[in-house]
Amino acid sequence: MTDIGYKLICEEHGPNELVDYATLAEQSAFEFAMISDHFHPWTSIQGESPFAWNVIGAIAQATTDLRLGTAITCPIIRYHPAIIAQAAATAGVQLPGRFFLGVGTGEQLSEHILGDRWPEHEIRLEMLREAVDIIRTLWEGTTTSYHGDYYTVENARIYTLPDDLPPIHVAADGPKTAQAAGDIGDGLVAVRPDDTLVDSFETDENETADAPRYAELDICYAEDEQEAIETAHEIWPQAALPGKLMWELATPAHFEQATEAVTADEIAERVVCGPDPEAHISAIQEYVDAGFDHVTIHQIGPNQAEFVEFYENEVIPAIE
Repeated sequence: MTDIGYKLICEEHGPNELVDYATLAEQSAFEFAMISDHFHPWTSIQGESPFAWNVIGAIAQATTDLRLGTAITCPIIRYHPAIIAQAAATAGVQLPGRFFLGVGTGEQLSEHILGDRWPEHEIRLEMLREAVDIIRTLWEGTTTSYHGDYYTVENARIYTLPDDLPPIHVAADGPKTAQAAGDIGDGLVAVRPDDTLVDSFETDENETADAPRYAELDICYAEDEQEAIETAHEIWPQAALPGKLMWELATPAHFEQATEAVTADEIAERVVCGPDPEAHISAIQEYVDAGFDHVTIHQIGPNQAEFVEFYENEVIPAIE
């Protein structure tokens, strides 16, 4: 069985809108939601970037059943892992049994802002391993001192802890990171239907055969296909950029320069656009066939209510 989720995109929507959309998702056929956690939008035209943890608290008060997770929090540079341990524990109390923490190695776009060096990916992955260890250690609820290769924690204790600790799901864009996700995480998060990621995540050593595997799909629903393509091209042009650029560019201005040459046709090849339910169902099925059992749908643009109705009536009932 595949669960279909709703992506709350902080880069496109303000905090109050995001709470409204979370409520809308809860009242619909969507099974869960995931919220982005960035300091900057990818490009200035996206126009928003509220603090995700404030929004999570508001969603906790506005909903009663919606499962919610971060996608993705980077607990290694802009945030110290001890701060995320406290933030996620509080979210777990506010959303009892329905919050999960998604973590990853991040993008320079949001992580460089305090003037810290942006390390190569291998170092960031080592930092993430240590960060997750700190989070889990602090979640034991005892006074902790930790002197690692990258982080120091002195005499810290988290007093506000949920009865059930949030699972930690780890984002991966390559086999090495997917294997690390299996080692340190309770689940996998990906943005492409790549079965090699699932295979690398699921090994005999890490016993993750029953762990959830999340993926994200960019779509743009509109009644007119060309309108949807134009909307996606205007608002989400970075969908056509090669993967490594996504992690290395430092500012929205850099993304705007990098996407100047992206055409509407290129976006149409990468983003499911328009009102044909079969196109959406087929794209989701690619993830299912690759081994993902949770697919989060990111609707690009303002037609959120129309998108929810379309998916509830035309798409989700067809997904097994």
